Amino acid sequence: MGLGVSIACAVGALIAAAGVVAMALPGRPEPWRAHLLRRAAAAAAWGAAAVYALGLSSVLASEHAFGHGADSVPAPACRDGFDEATRDGLSHHRSSYLPLRFDCVRKDGTVYSSDPDYGWMNGASASLALTAALLVIGVGYMSELRARKAAVPS
Repeated sequence: MGLGVSIACAVGALIAAAGVVAMALPGRPEPWRAHLLRRAAAAAAWGAAAVYALGLSSVLASEHAFGHGADSVPAPACRDGFDEATRDGLSHHRSSYLPLRFDCVRKDGTVYSSDPDYGWMNGASASLALTAALLVIGVGYMSELRARKAAVPS
C-alpha cells in the first residue's frame, strides 16, 4: 500500500510539472507568474510527498517484518545483505518516521543504518517541502505587492 501511495504522489507531481511546462505555451492565464509559482509549488509538494511515502513504506515494511514469523528476530532489515562482522553483537533496532530511519544497534552501543537510502530520502523530501513552502510564500508576496500597487493613486 505504501508503494501505491508513493506512485500516486509521483503521478500527481508529474501532472503538476506538466502544468508548470504549460505556462510556456500561448494562452496562459494571467497573472501568469502567480500561476507558475502555484503550479511549481504543487509539483514540489507532490514530489516531497512521493519521496516521503516511499521511505515511509520502507520503514513500515522493516518494522512489520520484525517479530512476524520464524527467523524474524533481530529484524531482517538489520541482517539481510550485511556481512557477519557487521551483524556481530546485534541486539535491537530503532526506527523513526520523522526523520525516516531504521537503525540497527549492537550490544556495545554502536549503530548502523539498515538502508543508506534513508539519507537521500530525508534530504529530498525536506528540500522539496521547503521549496514548496517558499514558492507559496512568494505567491503571497507577489499578491501583496500587486495589491499595494493597485491601491497607490497615480
